[in-house]
Amino acid sequence: METIKKYIQQPTISYLLFWVLFVMFTATASSWYYSSTREVIEVYTIRTIIQFLITSTVIFVFIPKFLNQGHKILFWIFSLALLTLGFITCTLIKVYYLEPTYPVTYQNYLKRFPEATLHDRLTSIKEFIRVANYLLQPTFLLLAIRFYRKQQALTKLNEQKKIAELTALKNQLNPHFLFNTLNNLYALAFKKSDRTMLVIQKLSEILDYTLYGCNEKYVPIRKEVDLIENYLALEKVRYDDRVSISFKKEVSKEGKIAPLLLLTFIENAFKHGVSQELTNATINIELTQKNKEIDFKIENTKPKPSGLSNTYKEEIGLKNVKKQLNLLYQNNHSLNINEEINWYKVHLKLSTK
Repeated sequence: METIKKYIQQPTISYLLFWVLFVMFTATASSWYYSSTREVIEVYTIRTIIQFLITSTVIFVFIPKFLNQGHKILFWIFSLALLTLGFITCTLIKVYYLEPTYPVTYQNYLKRFPEATLHDRLTSIKEFIRVANYLLQPTFLLLAIRFYRKQQALTKLNEQKKIAELTALKNQLNPHFLFNTLNNLYALAFKKSDRTMLVIQKLSEILDYTLYGCNEKYVPIRKEVDLIENYLALEKVRYDDRVSISFKKEVSKEGKIAPLLLLTFIENAFKHGVSQELTNATINIELTQKNKEIDFKIENTKPKPSGLSNTYKEEIGLKNVKKQLNLLYQNNHSLNINEEINWYKVHLKLSTK
């Protein structure tokens, strides 16, 4: 049942399903008006094709290209031109095909026009409004559905943001992490190590960013890189020679990303690949940005023996990240988490904002 629900929720499937239900409902409700089943099929096939073309053009072309870009006048001009073309097409099909083929159905309809000539019908404002009404019905319905879904998504996003802000501190900078960092700091201070100031600086920057620097929905990706580097620096001090860390990055200053998304995967790599490893562990991280696409890869060695095959994928932090990805990036991301014999591997792709 869950699989069917996910399949139906795919944009293309849900869009086509809407049209199937819309045609079935409208055709059934108006079938009494026509003289035969064949006429109903022909009329609604023609009508649906025109409605589909108009609706798809307005929603997927005119709105993104003109209305969303602030070109309202162009949007209305092109929409009116498209609607006029649809009206002319419908009128021509009626005059030259439907009315001669099914004269009984259109007897009363033709009485609306004094002469019922093609010119009179094409210049009739009342007829234009009537035809435009049913041509735009699916457009209005789909826009209403999209608005409702958008409001639902915004509500969920606000709720998820509150949860994310709380769980971010709990999962990314949990007391265990702070406790170990402070212990390391104490030990370094006791030894009067040169790394003492480094640890204080990195910890201060991390706390400042997580508390005050990532309150926006999206943040510059460079800030997330700085956060990761600070986190890795502290963990390197903590584990010293027990872990080999590689962090390769290639990002621009323009790209933006949801805050703290990537850090969850990095923390899990240390938790499952380093903290329980008695010898040497390896963590490899790659972060690249090309145009508007972010590609993030992280892999860590598994401790031997390992009993964490299911634990890794069921982490609360990971579940939270998946919810955030679905809300913030919807269909503009892909996440793959794989467990191999000696490695855990995560591959995340998403579009920058």
